[in-house]
Amino acid sequence: MPRLIGLNFHGIGSPARELEEDEAPYWLSETQFTEILDRVAASPDPSAFVLTFDDGNLSDYEIVLPALIQRGLTARFFVLTGRLDEPGSLARDHVTALLASGMGVGSHGIDHVAWSDLDAAALEREIVQSRDALQTLCGHPVTDAGIPFGKYNARVLRALRRNGYRTAFSSDAGYMTDTAFLRPRTSLRGDMTQAEIGAICAGRMPAVRRLHRAAGMIKKRILPLR
Repeated sequence: MPRLIGLNFHGIGSPARELEEDEAPYWLSETQFTEILDRVAASPDPSAFVLTFDDGNLSDYEIVLPALIQRGLTARFFVLTGRLDEPGSLARDHVTALLASGMGVGSHGIDHVAWSDLDAAALEREIVQSRDALQTLCGHPVTDAGIPFGKYNARVLRALRRNGYRTAFSSDAGYMTDTAFLRPRTSLRGDMTQAEIGAICAGRMPAVRRLHRAAGMIKKRILPLR
């Protein structure tokens, strides 16, 4: 099965809303972003890259969508339904425009919270109500989830499967396959060097980090047992 490289983005350009703590490093300049897209588009096989966007920022519509269309690329957008129609975030009309342009839409929850920190009732609310709101908006089943902050455990994965999700995108970095339920991505940051971005796009990861990643993913997928 082919190995795919997941590149995850958050905001592009100047934020049009007040950022939460620790969000700012994950915003890229428009120049940084378009250089990465150009690298993907010019690669021997652009389909080997899976592009995703978290949080539902307004830049997804104003900057990202035109840039993707210009280069013939597609992406998945993981939307926080609690931010829909809020200043600086996607409006409902923007989400339907993404879909009409051939993009995918998935759930990032309602609020920007770590799912692994929630009790059972709050977790169900985040993943079920957000999915239902998006399905009403999109007019078709929503089966992809982008895990906020990349924080998950076995309980989160079980809840996603139980509620009809077919894929869960994490932030574990490294390769993914298009048949797996859990699909790792690398979240790009504005402070990354060209060399670091180049290594990510080439799928290069030091052996020690690969081992730590594999061990961490195994642990998160099996614990807690209940």
